[in-house]
Amino acid sequence: MSGDTNAVQGGRRISAHAVCAAIRDDIVSGAYQPGSRLTEELLARRYGVSRVPVREALRTLESEGFVTTRRHAGACVAQPSEREAADLLDIRALLEPLGAERAAQRRTEAHLKVLRGLVRLGRERAQGGRLGELRPLGDWFHETLAQASGSPSLAALLVQLRRKTAWVYAAAPGPRPAPLEGAVRPDPAARAMESWAEHGALVDAVALGDADRARALATVHTERALSEFRLRRPIPVRTSKHSVNTASGRN
Repeated sequence: MSGDTNAVQGGRRISAHAVCAAIRDDIVSGAYQPGSRLTEELLARRYGVSRVPVREALRTLESEGFVTTRRHAGACVAQPSEREAADLLDIRALLEPLGAERAAQRRTEAHLKVLRGLVRLGRERAQGGRLGELRPLGDWFHETLAQASGSPSLAALLVQLRRKTAWVYAAAPGPRPAPLEGAVRPDPAARAMESWAEHGALVDAVALGDADRARALATVHTERALSEFRLRRPIPVRTSKHSVNTASGRN
């Protein structure tokens, strides 16, 4: 194989970008816990590629904050502090409304077509109680909205912030805190319907080119979404300086 950042798998070339996305998805899903080692050899075996694209992927993930390099341990899954976790929410609260405002000013008809289609699908899934299918639709919606901002730098930041927030605030093991006496637990289906109604109103504002309304609607939507993260605990961070949990070979 040549020394570029592509690998051959099943007769087709696998890019370092694809390997990076696979490792990132496994980090976000919890397959690799914070602090666990990420060895090139094991990762190459797991994803069926050479160590060259794995090495490139780890460098990219380090620049994104998902991976850190430790002396004598090599690449490991990062261990964000609670302060860093809180900062992620504050940054998202600032940037997502800006992205919506820019989208109202710069969106194309192609963006609107995709956004409207996703809102239609999201509402259908929510009404049908198919809540497990909403997360990827929501991710697609927000990525498209970010791209509609017309700013590749802003879009990349927004996508990365959403990934990192989902990862850092992944549900911690153990029971959730009991609600305060008299408090009513929100109905997931009702909240999903409300969320996709907010998405629809936001698309309408973007379609009309109403930047102020798009920003205001995005602010409300973002604050509601981030308040749910604030009720969770960030993923636990370890205090040990020793390496832990070598990457497994889960398929």
